[in-house]
Amino acid sequence: MDNNDILIRLRYALDIKDSDVAEIFKLGGAQVSQEEVPLILTKTPDFAEEEVAQKENIPLDNDTLEAFLNGLIIFKRGRQEGQPETPALSHERINNLVLKKVKIALQLTSEDMLEIFKAAKFTVSKGEIGAFLRKEGHKNYKECGDQITRNFLKGLAIKYRGEK
Repeated sequence: MDNNDILIRLRYALDIKDSDVAEIFKLGGAQVSQEEVPLILTKTPDFAEEEVAQKENIPLDNDTLEAFLNGLIIFKRGRQEGQPETPALSHERINNLVLKKVKIALQLTSEDMLEIFKAAKFTVSKGEIGAFLRKEGHKNYKECGDQITRNFLKGLAIKYRGEK
C-alpha cells in the first residue's frame, strides 16, 4: 500500500472533505495547497507512464503522510497546552504509525480497535494490537503489514460510514 492509498482510504473512512484535507496538512506542519489536494487524492494506475503520473498525481512521502496524521490528531482533538506549533516526526514504520495516530485522533481504546477489525471480518488479538502500537525497538514490537492496515481502514469505513 502506498501512502496516497492510505490517505485516500482514511479520508473516505472518516468522511473528511477535500477542503479540510489541506487544513489538516497545515495543522501537521506540511504546506499543501487546496489545488494539490485532488492530485494527492488521485490513485495513479501502475501502468501509467512516469511523465503522465507526475502531472496527474503527487506522491506522498512518509514525512508528509505523518504530518497529515499529526494534523488529524489536532483537527479531531484540538491543540494541547504546551504543544509545539509543528509536531515532531518520528520516522517509524508507516503502517504502525497509521494505527497509532488514528487511535489517538479518534480516542480509540484497544476494544474499539478490535471492533473495527471485527467489522472488517479480520481477526487480530488484543496482544497483537498492543505490539503494533509499541515503539520500534521494544522487545514486544511487531511490524504492521499492509493487509492489517488495509483491513483497519476498511473497518473504519464500515464503522463510521455504515459501509458493508
